[in-house]
Amino acid sequence: MSIPSTYLAQPSASLRHAISLMQINSITPFDNGCQDYLTQFLTPLGFHCKTVRVNGVSNLIARRGKGKRHIAFSGHTDVVPPGPLARWKFEPFSATVSNNVLYGRGAADMKTGIAAMLAACERILPFVEHDDTSFWWLITSDEEGEAEFGSKWISEYLTAKGINLSSVVVGEPTGSAITGDTIKVGRRGSLSGEIILHGKQGHVAYPHSSVNALHLAANFIQAMAAHAWDRGSADFPGTSYQTTGIDAGAFTDNLVPGQCKVNFNIRYSDKFTEGSLKTIVAEICHRALPQSALQQPVSWERPCESFLSQPSPKNCLIKIAESAIKKNIGQYPLLSTSGGTSDGRFFASPSTQVVEIGVPNHSIHQINEHIHLSDLITLEDIYADMLKDWLSVNN
Repeated sequence: MSIPSTYLAQPSASLRHAISLMQINSITPFDNGCQDYLTQFLTPLGFHCKTVRVNGVSNLIARRGKGKRHIAFSGHTDVVPPGPLARWKFEPFSATVSNNVLYGRGAADMKTGIAAMLAACERILPFVEHDDTSFWWLITSDEEGEAEFGSKWISEYLTAKGINLSSVVVGEPTGSAITGDTIKVGRRGSLSGEIILHGKQGHVAYPHSSVNALHLAANFIQAMAAHAWDRGSADFPGTSYQTTGIDAGAFTDNLVPGQCKVNFNIRYSDKFTEGSLKTIVAEICHRALPQSALQQPVSWERPCESFLSQPSPKNCLIKIAESAIKKNIGQYPLLSTSGGTSDGRFFASPSTQVVEIGVPNHSIHQINEHIHLSDLITLEDIYADMLKDWLSVNN
């Protein structure tokens, strides 16, 4: 493989693509043309592109090659709402560059990741033969929302087609101080729940004739917070419980509330599964609450299983990423599983390595979301070097 040196140093393309994508207002679950933009550039590179719309969500599935080894780049074009416009330095969908800093919604999460990979593909793919490989782009507009009809749907679609991905790069922002200093090789799981506790409404002057539902809620919260969750390992932070909401209805200062709703979230390591957590919560409820308080089961929402990609002896995506990062920033990355969940969970399996590599994440979802242009340039270079090795048959 011979790649002209001029194609190894053209960082302006990633900025051009980033600005074009960021100027599209694509708040979840609306894509509003981002995927059409990608198709415009992927098609000349040899990708067969199709967009499938599922319950208002746009999913781009693009394939280059017909090999039996399947690798993929995964990302999302949707962004969170900008919040109060008056607090932004620049209009959030203007994609403004000021003092070598790119401002705008999607600057970090994660239109720059998509832009960097697109630019890297333009630099590398015309000079790489990969007859044994099928290279996929899997892009959704439903990552920041409920995530029911985006990457989850795409994964199920590929499975139904008999396609087993061997490795997936997710373009989520992972950097701590600079691009490449940290990558994600797994994520903790997340499980949200809602429990409604039933007491007996009454007058505060006659507590013996009532059962305070807020007190029941306090018992539940204390028991959950005091439970001996695991402390974590070298690969995962420990499991943690957080109360996220309490609602006992309209306040009246002489009324004992007879019902209280508690919302909570558990972020968990690979020590647990969704099923084992539900069993533990049921046991805690049995110990901490009278049977009369539980007149309906706990309601569960947005389950996200944990995952951890292990190194593999051949075509190891983790090693490919480490090598490209060392070449471009002079150090090996920290392998992390911290932070929230990501769409990587929908693709990860014992036979599928998932690695997340992106720009720094310190401003994601914030007012004045931004990255330094050098971080975008570095990401494009890392992706370009990864593509050369990732698409090779001799790793």
